[in-house]
Amino acid sequence: MGRETQVSASRKTFSKGDRLLQRSDFIRLSKVGKRFKNRHFIAYVRRNNLNRCRLGITVTRKVGKATKRNRIKRLAREYFRQNRQIFREYWDIHLIATKESCDIPNKITFASLENIFVRIATYASR
Repeated sequence: MGRETQVSASRKTFSKGDRLLQRSDFIRLSKVGKRFKNRHFIAYVRRNNLNRCRLGITVTRKVGKATKRNRIKRLAREYFRQNRQIFREYWDIHLIATKESCDIPNKITFASLENIFVRIATYASR
């Protein structure tokens, strides 16, 4: 497992092990996780005992049609993939897109994601 984590981090990939997949994980985060919010995203975070940060993304139908929802998920995964090194510890992150995130340009989406992730990293380093 250690080697897989090193390879994943060095190649900056987003593998299946980097994702939150179980419904129970999402529910646990929403109940006991620390909440961060801005205009476009809500994030619930909690420290995990694994050797990696994991990301789960939720974009409901209220946000938009499938193409818009998929675009938001793709941008969130890409931002996480490129910037996960800002976390010194390992976290589970549940990212929820709000309706306002639907029609914003990529640049604003990345700025909003940066805002959330920097706040999480600042909280984590305390």
